[in-house]
Amino acid sequence: MVDTTPLTRAVEHFADKLRAAPQSRLQRGAAAEALGLARELARWAQAVEEPGAESREMPDAGMFAVADQITVAGNDLAVVLKNDAEVGDAVRLVEEAQKRAGV
Repeated sequence: MVDTTPLTRAVEHFADKLRAAPQSRLQRGAAAEALGLARELARWAQAVEEPGAESREMPDAGMFAVADQITVAGNDLAVVLKNDAEVGDAVRLVEEAQKRAGV
């Protein structure tokens, strides 16, 4: 079994930062960055769970929902990852998105 704890921690950390961020920071791009990450993580999980199926896009539920969206997408992905290298790749995606978001 793969230890996905590093991914869930990274996702929770980013989500907590988003929840604590002022609205102005979310409006200046942090929310858009987080939504992009949530969509990327969701696509990845879908590709593993349903190879060859048409990808569905996570909807934009608004800037105050993005923390929950990355949490859901990150946890969904954690369930289907197959090895430590994939976990490492996912953690890097989360950390890079958090840096770009500035939170």
